[in-house]
Amino acid sequence: MNSLTRRRFLRDGSTATAAAMLPPFFLQTSSKSGSRLPVVGSGVHTYECVHDWLVPPDGLVWGDTHGLAQDEQGEIYVAHTVNKSSMRAEAVVVYNSSGRFIRAFGEEFRGGAHGLGVRRENGAEVLYHCDINQCKIVKTTLNGESLWAHGYPREDPAYAGRPIDFVPTNVAFAPNGDFYVGDGYGSHHLLRFSSDGKFLGEVGRPGHGDGEFETPHGLFVDTRGGDPILVVADRGNRRVQTFSLDGSHLRTIKDESRLRMPCHFHTQGDWMVCPDLDSQVCILDREYKVVMQLGDGRTSNGEVGSRRRQSRNEFTAGQFITPHAAIFLHGGDILVAEWLPIGRITLLRRV
Repeated sequence: MNSLTRRRFLRDGSTATAAAMLPPFFLQTSSKSGSRLPVVGSGVHTYECVHDWLVPPDGLVWGDTHGLAQDEQGEIYVAHTVNKSSMRAEAVVVYNSSGRFIRAFGEEFRGGAHGLGVRRENGAEVLYHCDINQCKIVKTTLNGESLWAHGYPREDPAYAGRPIDFVPTNVAFAPNGDFYVGDGYGSHHLLRFSSDGKFLGEVGRPGHGDGEFETPHGLFVDTRGGDPILVVADRGNRRVQTFSLDGSHLRTIKDESRLRMPCHFHTQGDWMVCPDLDSQVCILDREYKVVMQLGDGRTSNGEVGSRRRQSRNEFTAGQFITPHAAIFLHGGDILVAEWLPIGRITLLRRV
């Protein structure tokens, strides 16, 4: 915790103590500019919940808001499928750190924009896009210029023997330049590539045992400890698994009472944020234990996806419906994108 955050926490300590007697998913309301905003979490994980903090520019209508990234300069990238009613077709929308629209690109990803990752390569930052419509991974500049693309992985024996589905959902980046691709909506394999896109092998295999996947939807290389660890959101099996970077299985973490359908991961400092498609955003510690459930709307939501047809005025303030992506912003706030056909981007602002 930095000094500014510590001062803010001490300043608000008495309020947080009183709020701790209320349910953790909706502690209190906070007045700002005449509006009352729900506050979720407790202690150091207390956030003001600002739904629809990012809105699309005129003429563009959110589709399913699937992916999020922030570059070194603080610019925020949102990947969405684009609504059928949208007059504009850009599937990647860019904002500054204050939430002001800057630019949009990626008409070619309309209908398929899903996972989104950013990293530095050869002195410049680049974006990796997972397109679930065209079934490929695409690397672009921060302005959307295509640099590399990879479709069906014929070089992988699992895909070469006979035609099977390949629908990549997310990527993870290793410190040495390698990257990993989860075939989350296809055949449930997890592929490893070198920095120049050469296929290196697989991690795990499809199935339900340790080291096996059903919907390896999200993945992230966790560098919080001594050795980097590949963390996989094995969503169909409702669990998290960890691996060494060479693919050796390390742990299987399953706690359905607190972590139901993990989608992806991001870290900052000691903490990992995990969007859970079943109604919540979770904070995990270094041992992948859930220490906080934010905005848990499970009681109101019922079956996952059952509220996708609802309009915004039917949503419950301070509660999530289907969190699909979440990242820590540079200042410590959390940004959340939800799998909803009208999209929703929520800012969890630290208080």
